[in-house]
Amino acid sequence: MDKIFIHALKTEAIIGIFDWERQVKQTVIVDIEISADIRKAALSDSIDDTLNYKRVAKRVLSFVEESKFHLVETLAEHIAMLMLEDFGIAWVERDRGDLEAWRSMRPAATKP
Repeated sequence: MDKIFIHALKTEAIIGIFDWERQVKQTVIVDIEISADIRKAALSDSIDDTLNYKRVAKRVLSFVEESKFHLVETLAEHIAMLMLEDFGIAWVERDRGDLEAWRSMRPAATKP
Protein backbone atom coordinates (compact mmCIF):
# COMPACT_ATOMS: atom_id res chain seq x y z
CA MET A 1 0.00 0.00 0.00
CA ASP A 2 1.07 3.54 -0.71
CA LYS A 3 0.68 6.46 1.66
CA ILE A 4 -1.10 9.67 0.75
CA PHE A 5 -0.65 12.72 2.95
CA ILE A 6 -3.15 15.54 3.16
CA HIS A 7 -1.66 18.32 5.24
CA ALA A 8 -2.97 21.47 6.84
CA LEU A 9 -6.69 21.24 6.13
CA LYS A 10 -7.80 24.40 7.89
CA THR A 11 -11.32 25.35 8.92
CA GLU A 12 -13.33 26.51 11.93
CA ALA A 13 -15.48 24.52 14.32
CA ILE A 14 -17.06 24.53 17.75
CA ILE A 15 -14.73 22.44 19.91
CA GLY A 16 -13.76 22.50 23.56
CA ILE A 17 -14.96 21.84 27.09
CA PHE A 18 -15.30 25.37 28.44
CA ASP A 19 -18.46 27.47 28.08
CA TRP A 20 -16.71 30.11 25.95
CA GLU A 21 -15.40 27.38 23.61
CA ARG A 22 -18.95 26.21 23.00
CA GLN A 23 -19.94 29.68 21.80
CA VAL A 24 -17.19 30.60 19.32
CA LYS A 25 -15.69 28.75 16.43
CA GLN A 26 -11.98 28.02 16.69
CA THR A 27 -9.53 27.35 13.88
CA VAL A 28 -8.85 23.64 13.47
CA ILE A 29 -5.98 22.26 11.36
CA VAL A 30 -6.04 18.58 10.37
CA ASP A 31 -3.29 16.39 8.89
CA ILE A 32 -4.25 12.97 7.54
CA GLU A 33 -2.21 9.99 6.32
CA ILE A 34 -4.18 7.56 4.13
CA SER A 35 -3.41 4.15 2.68
CA ALA A 36 -4.19 3.63 -0.98
CA ASP A 37 -3.08 1.39 -3.80
CA ILE A 38 -2.15 3.87 -6.53
CA ARG A 39 -0.61 1.39 -9.01
CA LYS A 40 -3.66 1.31 -11.29
CA ALA A 41 -3.86 5.11 -11.37
CA ALA A 42 -0.14 5.39 -12.05
CA LEU A 43 -0.54 3.17 -15.11
CA SER A 44 -3.80 4.66 -16.41
CA ASP A 45 -3.17 8.31 -15.51
CA SER A 46 -6.91 8.56 -14.73
CA ILE A 47 -8.50 10.22 -11.70
CA ASP A 48 -11.15 7.47 -11.78
CA ASP A 49 -8.50 4.94 -10.72
CA THR A 50 -7.29 6.70 -7.60
CA LEU A 51 -8.46 8.33 -4.42
CA ASN A 52 -9.73 11.80 -5.29
CA TYR A 53 -7.87 13.99 -2.77
CA LYS A 54 -10.11 16.96 -3.45
CA ARG A 55 -13.23 14.94 -2.56
CA VAL A 56 -11.52 13.67 0.60
CA ALA A 57 -10.45 17.16 1.66
CA LYS A 58 -13.90 18.66 1.00
CA ARG A 59 -15.62 15.88 2.94
CA VAL A 60 -13.29 16.22 5.96
CA LEU A 61 -13.60 20.01 5.98
CA SER A 62 -17.40 19.81 5.79
CA PHE A 63 -17.49 17.25 8.60
CA VAL A 64 -15.23 19.32 10.88
CA GLU A 65 -17.19 22.52 10.22
CA GLU A 66 -20.45 20.83 11.20
CA SER A 67 -19.02 19.07 14.27
CA LYS A 68 -19.37 20.21 17.88
CA PHE A 69 -17.13 17.84 19.84
CA HIS A 70 -15.72 18.57 23.25
CA LEU A 71 -12.35 16.85 22.74
CA VAL A 72 -9.80 16.99 19.93
CA GLU A 73 -9.34 13.24 20.42
CA THR A 74 -13.02 12.61 19.67
CA LEU A 75 -12.88 14.76 16.55
CA ALA A 76 -9.78 12.89 15.33
CA GLU A 77 -11.40 9.50 15.93
CA HIS A 78 -14.54 10.50 14.05
CA ILE A 79 -12.49 11.81 11.12
CA ALA A 80 -10.74 8.43 10.95
CA MET A 81 -14.06 6.56 11.03
CA LEU A 82 -15.44 8.86 8.31
CA MET A 83 -12.46 8.14 6.06
CA LEU A 84 -12.78 4.38 6.53
CA GLU A 85 -16.54 4.36 5.93
CA ASP A 86 -16.95 6.95 3.17
CA PHE A 87 -13.87 6.17 1.08
CA GLY A 88 -13.21 2.47 1.79
CA ILE A 89 -9.66 3.19 2.84
CA ALA A 90 -7.74 0.32 4.48
CA TRP A 91 -6.32 2.53 7.22
CA VAL A 92 -5.99 6.17 8.13
CA GLU A 93 -3.78 7.96 10.63
CA ARG A 94 -4.59 11.40 11.87
CA ASP A 95 -1.41 13.14 12.89
CA ARG A 96 -2.97 16.01 14.71
CA GLY A 97 -5.97 18.12 15.30
CA ASP A 98 -4.50 21.47 16.22
CA LEU A 99 -6.38 24.39 17.64
CA GLU A 100 -4.82 27.73 16.85
CA ALA A 101 -6.53 29.19 19.90
CA TRP A 102 -3.79 27.69 22.08
CA ARG A 103 -1.21 30.31 21.28
CA SER A 104 0.87 30.01 24.44
CA MET A 105 1.57 26.29 24.16
CA ARG A 106 2.48 23.64 21.63
CA PRO A 107 -0.57 22.34 19.78
CA ALA A 108 -2.35 19.35 21.25
CA ALA A 109 -2.09 16.22 19.18
CA THR A 110 -3.54 12.75 18.91
CA LYS A 111 -1.87 9.75 17.40
CA PRO A 112 -2.90 6.12 17.86
